[in-house]
Parts: sequence; C-alpha cells; structure tokens
Amino acid sequence: MPNLLSIQAIKKAGITACFFLLPLFSALANDSSWQFSEELYKAYQLVLNLQPDKALELLNKQTDSKEELYRIYVLSLCETVDVLITEDQKKFDQLENNFKKRLQIVEKLPDGPEKLFLEAELNLQRGFNLLNLDQSINAVFAIRRAYNSTQECLKKYPNFIPIKKTSGVIQVMIGSVPDKYHWFMSLLGMRGSVVLGQKQLQDLRNSKSSLNLEATILFFTIKGFINQQFSEAAKGLTDYLKDEPDNRLLLFLAVNMVSKDSQSEKTLELISRLDEHSQGLQLHYVEYLRAEALLNKGEYSKAIGYYQKFIKGYKSQSFKKDSHYKIALCYWLLNEDAQAKAFFEKAKTTGREQSDPDKYAAAQLEQNEFPNKKLLKVRFATDGGYYKEAQAAVQSIQFTELKNLKEQTEYFYRKARLAHKTEEVEVAKIYYEETIHLAKENPWYYAANASLQLGYIYRDQKNLLLAKKYFERALTYKKHEYKSSIDSKSRSALEQLKGVKV
Repeated sequence: MPNLLSIQAIKKAGITACFFLLPLFSALANDSSWQFSEELYKAYQLVLNLQPDKALELLNKQTDSKEELYRIYVLSLCETVDVLITEDQKKFDQLENNFKKRLQIVEKLPDGPEKLFLEAELNLQRGFNLLNLDQSINAVFAIRRAYNSTQECLKKYPNFIPIKKTSGVIQVMIGSVPDKYHWFMSLLGMRGSVVLGQKQLQDLRNSKSSLNLEATILFFTIKGFINQQFSEAAKGLTDYLKDEPDNRLLLFLAVNMVSKDSQSEKTLELISRLDEHSQGLQLHYVEYLRAEALLNKGEYSKAIGYYQKFIKGYKSQSFKKDSHYKIALCYWLLNEDAQAKAFFEKAKTTGREQSDPDKYAAAQLEQNEFPNKKLLKVRFATDGGYYKEAQAAVQSIQFTELKNLKEQTEYFYRKARLAHKTEEVEVAKIYYEETIHLAKENPWYYAANASLQLGYIYRDQKNLLLAKKYFERALTYKKHEYKSSIDSKSRSALEQLKGVKV
C-alpha cells in the first residue's frame, strides 16, 4: 500500500494552514454543521465504504484551501479506519507521526469550534487505535484530552453540531465503563452517560451535516452492543441499507447485529452480499461470524473451514482462543474425538483473554472437559434462531442424565433463553428464576444474564421497580465470563430508567 501521507503533503498542509488561516477560519465559522463539497464527500463515503486506498487518491487531489480542515478530518478518519481493521503496526506508527503533525497544524488555528472539534476528534481516533493495540494507559489519556476538548466546545459553541459526534461517542464509552474503573474515570474528571451520548448522536443524525451517516452508524452500533437492543439495531441498519445498498461498513455492522439477534440465516445472506463487494479492506472477522452462523445451523464441517480461514487471515490474537475452542466443539459434535481433543489442547495455549468469547472459552478450557453435547445443540440452535431444532434438542434431554449442578443450571437457562426468544415470556420468567436459584454464587454467567434478561422483561412490561431490582442484581455477581459486558448493559439499562416514574 502506498504511503498514507507523504512528507511533502504534510508540509503543504502546514503551509496552507499558515497562509490561509484567517480566511479559512471565517469561512468555516459560518458552517456550524459541516457540509463537504461533492468531491470531498465522495472521499468520505469511500472511507465509510472501507476503501481507504481509493479515498486517499481523491484526498490527495484536494487543493481547495477552504476545505483544508475538512480534509484533515477525513484523512485522519481514513487512516484510523485502515489501522483499526488491519491492525498493521507499521501503519499505526505512520499514523502516530501524522497525528502529531496534524495536531501542530490544528494548534495554530485561532480559538473556535473547529479547533476544539479537530483536537477532540484526532485524540479520540488516536485513543481508539491505542486501545486496539493494547496501549490502555496512553489510550485513556488521549481520550481524556478529547473529552476536555468536547466539553469546552459544547460550553462555548453549543450550536456547533459536529462536536456532538465526538462527544456522543465519548459519553457512551465512559458511561459504559465497568464499575471497577469508575474511580479512575472520576480521578481523571470524566463523567459519561449512554443516554446523553445517544441523544447527541441523534441530534447529529437529524442535522444537515455531512457527518450524519457516520452518526447513524454509531447510533445503531450503540443501540445494539451497549443497550442490547439488537432487533432495533438490526432493523435500523438494514433499513438504512435500502438507501446505501453497497456500503460495506453498513453491511458489516448489519451482519454483526442480525447475528446477535439470533438470525443466522439473515447473517449468511448479508455476508453473501458482502462477498459481492470485496473491494477495499479485507474483513477477516466476517469469516468468524460466518463460522458462528454455520455452527448455529449445525453445519459443523463448513464452520470448521471458516474458523480456520479466520485464524489464518486475522492478524490480532482476539477471538483466536475462541475459534480454536469452537473448532474443538465442532469436531466433538461430529463425534471425531481425536481431532476435538487436539484443538481443545491447542486452544489452551492460543490467543489472549480480552474479548468475552475468549474469556468464556478460557473458563471452559480450564475445566478440562467437554460440555454436554445435547445442551450445546440447544445453545447453538437458539443462538441462531433455529427454534424448532432447539426445541427438539431440549426434548431429547432427560433431567436425570445431567451429571452435575452446572449442567442442571444450564438446562434451565437454555430453556429460559428459548422461551424468551419465542416470546413465551411468562415461561421464560419461571426458568430464569430457577436458573438464579440453582446457580447461587457459582462463577457462571447464567444467573447474571438471567437477572439482566428479567430486567429487560419487567422493563418492557412497565414494571420498573422489578426491572431496577433485576438490573441491580445482575451487577452483584462478582466473577463470571461475561462480567464486563453484562455489567455494562445493566448500568446502561439502569441509567435509562432514571427520570422515569416507578
């Protein structure tokens, strides 16, 4: 790939910034929403279509000094998207150099909303990249600088709409930080709110800004991954795809949401559409999602092939432990015990334990035994939306054949999830309660998620007192594989209950 930003281009940007500083500032000051020219918007769309090389070609042809600040924003976003997806260390090092030089340009601007916005956005993008490369402390301080800039901009220039994108993202990030890090956020002077963050993104979505597509993408991503409203997120993204049918980022996120919404058939359909639009960055993670859908469908041999394709192509160590563990499970379900055991052992020494699937895999591997095959089939079929198959698998289980308390607890948990997914809510409530009763304080996620799901049920039934009780209960479970994500979802749900009469 060609150099993302040559030294000459940076020097030219610096000279442009110096010579055109005042007229540029006065021209942009009147545009409180940020609307790009047609050519720059094409480059911006290519970035969101995950085609950074083509975007760079257009950006390097931009010569209009009045759009220099816009260009800096799009160029930085372009490189950030590239690094986040490829996780290429060389590209990250180049981006670090570019970041410092761009920030020097921005620091020379007169005080105003554009200066604060670009300071915030550059630091936030840098923070994302640092997080992705496990440089957590540096990432937090970059995000803190971004937070301070957004707060100052919102206070001084409340009508400057682009800042709501940066602020909205930061509010959600901080608002969903696990409890054990709250003291650190407070120490740094940062407070966040998922509700406020979503409102800010919604304000930007409703504006005439060129950034409204980006805000829409972020809005539905948060609705799914933070609020666990996967159905709404999936519908929102698939509806938006009607207007942007070829947008690869929208397709990629829609795949994630329908997958989480137990729609494996729709997942496979959208992945096929992504296959037809292969230009741009390679999305190796899609192969992991394809494998997950095939596993849910019961096509174990095909799933193994795509897990292996993902392992080979994906540079990060995330999801590698889980992928090896899932390959072992596929072989286990195919009754190929020797291969199952080989991948089971390999999974123990592969990858890292940062993502929830990897943490769960590590916890199962530590027990040094394979799970119950029948319960596995119930789990995967339910996760994929194959409810008839899941029901048949449940009916094949005799309670007396469950050999320990964990299997008995999981049995009721799986029945609860299946009943909940098939809208037998009152039945689900009974099974969730039994799950909580049996699990007690054992370090399994079943009781924590049962509490979270009961909270959602009672919230939807407008019984907000019981909803609050179960969301708070979900937070009390101190040690389980999905602690971080379940706590985040519980806190977000509790925040949304604030201000609502109970």
